[in-house]
Amino acid sequence: MALLLHHPASPQSRKVRILMGEKKMLFVLREEEPWRPSDDVYKLNPAGELPIFINDGVTICGGYAITEYLEEINQEAKLIFGTPYEKAEIRRLSEWFDCKFYRDVFKNVADEKIYKRFARGLSPDSKILKAGINNLNFHLEYMDWLLDKRAYLACDEFSLADISAAAGLSILDYLGDVPWDYAKNVKLWYSKVKSRPSFKEILKDSIKGILPAKHYTNLDF
Repeated sequence: MALLLHHPASPQSRKVRILMGEKKMLFVLREEEPWRPSDDVYKLNPAGELPIFINDGVTICGGYAITEYLEEINQEAKLIFGTPYEKAEIRRLSEWFDCKFYRDVFKNVADEKIYKRFARGLSPDSKILKAGINNLNFHLEYMDWLLDKRAYLACDEFSLADISAAAGLSILDYLGDVPWDYAKNVKLWYSKVKSRPSFKEILKDSIKGILPAKHYTNLDF
């Protein structure tokens, strides 16, 4: 059985968990603090970052490497599929949420509310939070535009792009910072994502010291 070193406030950890859920893989979780990596984390990954996947003597570090590895070895429920162009679009949007969304939004909101608090014992900076929420509105508008033409973000089928987006958004939703009524297509999309069996355990997540928003586990908001 696979072991995943993770943290519920790590979007890359959530991404890998949802992916493994879609592939119906059996795995166990071990929680590590990303702001205070243990010696075990550094031994497995010199970067000291999560997630870390271990199975049958194989260790893979980082969300990108793990998802590509799992796509290669597990053909059930492919999450990168279609023509070369369609695969490129899935990867493009996955990168958008893994990188741009993370820089524009996640670091300005979740890092301020979670990482800063537990790593340094500091309160969030209201200016940084405001910038993150403003950036979130831009990203929601873009997602809403995509979903006006497609059933899911990259195409008409659920893909890695949807997993990448939902991983980060779900943490912001836990914190109660997503203005869902601002983008109705996104709200409908997220409701469909939340209803997938692979998302069941994500909705059970608990970030120590922070209560989830009241609607967090409600599939219909």
